[in-house]
Amino acid sequence: MADVLPLVEARLRTALGEPDARAAVTFLGTDRIEVLRFQEGDVVRYATLGMSAQPMADPTAVLADPVKGPRAELVLSVRSGVADTDKVLRPLAVLAASPQVEGVVVAPGASLDVGEPLWPGAPFTSVLVAEPGGLVEDLELDEPLDPVRFLPLLPMTPNEAAWKRVHGAQALQERWLTHGTDLRDPARKSVALD
Repeated sequence: MADVLPLVEARLRTALGEPDARAAVTFLGTDRIEVLRFQEGDVVRYATLGMSAQPMADPTAVLADPVKGPRAELVLSVRSGVADTDKVLRPLAVLAASPQVEGVVVAPGASLDVGEPLWPGAPFTSVLVAEPGGLVEDLELDEPLDPVRFLPLLPMTPNEAAWKRVHGAQALQERWLTHGTDLRDPARKSVALD
């Protein structure tokens, strides 16, 4: 079976340009996860590389299929120069390792929580997984492998995360849209939730 990571990195470079920095994190019992940083104007994007090396397995399955199953990488976009967002590298790697560590399948609409600020002073401890296909197109792989999806992450405040648990991801995204929320602002306040 071909290694998918060189193909994934090539897709990221095609969509986002050359990374200006990269870091690697390895957790006990998991594959290495890299986080690549791409600067584009006043926006910095962080993309994981390594999460898609193995398919995500249904946590209820007795045995994980080593070939079939969804594959994904995570992409976070924030305004640069406002906060020390480069410290998000480790939390992003933790989220990217969660399918291997916790047996979760990361999909659009899911909430992922790291239990601490995403970067120093960040008002966010969790993210909403958004629909793929906008920024980086899915990477088709040879059969029988599932395509790699590049999932955008939208930082959520604790209040937004709690509200999303009750009302759903779609309702939260509509609220953000209605209020013109700048989801790339690393220091933004919670949207009005009344």
